[in-house]
Amino acid sequence: MRKSISRLAASIGLGASLVVGSLAAPAVAQAEGKIRIAEQFGIVYLLLNVVRDQHLIEKHGKEQGIDIEVDWAQLSGGSAINDALLSGSVDIAGAGVGPLLTVWDRTKGRQNVKAVASLGNFPYYLVSSNPNVKTIADISEKDRIAVPAVGVSVQSRFLQYAAAQQWGDKEYNRLDKYTLAVPHPDATAALLAGGTELNGHFSNPPFQDQVLANKDVHVVLNSYDLLGPNSPTLLFATEKFRHDNPKTYKAFVDALAEAADFAQKDKAAAADTYIRVTKAKIDRDALIKLIDNPQYEFTVTPKNTYKLADFLYRVGAIKNKPASWKDYFFQDERPLQGS
Repeated sequence: MRKSISRLAASIGLGASLVVGSLAAPAVAQAEGKIRIAEQFGIVYLLLNVVRDQHLIEKHGKEQGIDIEVDWAQLSGGSAINDALLSGSVDIAGAGVGPLLTVWDRTKGRQNVKAVASLGNFPYYLVSSNPNVKTIADISEKDRIAVPAVGVSVQSRFLQYAAAQQWGDKEYNRLDKYTLAVPHPDATAALLAGGTELNGHFSNPPFQDQVLANKDVHVVLNSYDLLGPNSPTLLFATEKFRHDNPKTYKAFVDALAEAADFAQKDKAAAADTYIRVTKAKIDRDALIKLIDNPQYEFTVTPKNTYKLADFLYRVGAIKNKPASWKDYFFQDERPLQGS
């Protein structure tokens, strides 16, 4: 099934490789002046597109008197991202709040992985082509739902949060058995074309908006209805990288802040950047309209992440209870004022 979905994605122009660029062999020690960043797919990574397009890390590195070499990789799913970070293949990981909380919990007192910044606030949709699925209560053996990583991705965690609201905390993972790990571009292509067992997708923009062009696809659940406006995707790193590379780390943080300001103030230029960097085959005017949605906010300040953290502790998905969002975020020279 995965092969057929991948072929569909390529034919529609949404094709995704699980690894784009190169993941260097794990380094024994990472010196100042090099940073390796892993991202995934979608508009939620637009700040990284801006950073890359405008060479902002290099710019802010020069302001501190160092030349910084930046390597980029593209993966799919929080599990792959976390593995790359913990193996030393990347220095900065981009993934959902779910994967961050998982790796924060597992590395507490050891590698001490924490979030560096948010990538913004965006609603995520669970969509379905099954006309009988109006709410999550209607999901059954007839349904197969694509998520980036089963049980770990933020989409999976949103689905678990919704299941707990529907059936109680003890049933939080009730719908996991109906989910499959499929990259967003491939899942979108499958739903647009039909003909595979996949009939659902917990997505992100712009893929969720593209697939809704199929009149047979509808929204089942909006993440904002679950948690309110929130930051679903974060960037995170190990304590060692932050400690051993203070200038490189600061250049990255400053670059992100500049990118967020750029994207929030000039949506048309941000859209052009997304198309240029990702080579996405998407109508420019449609993309500008999409990211000009007042529900979208490009910011490094995290919003409303703690509800999910508290939920994951409550159901036993993580062992360590964070006292607040600050427990799983680094606090730098300019402390974030988030939630």
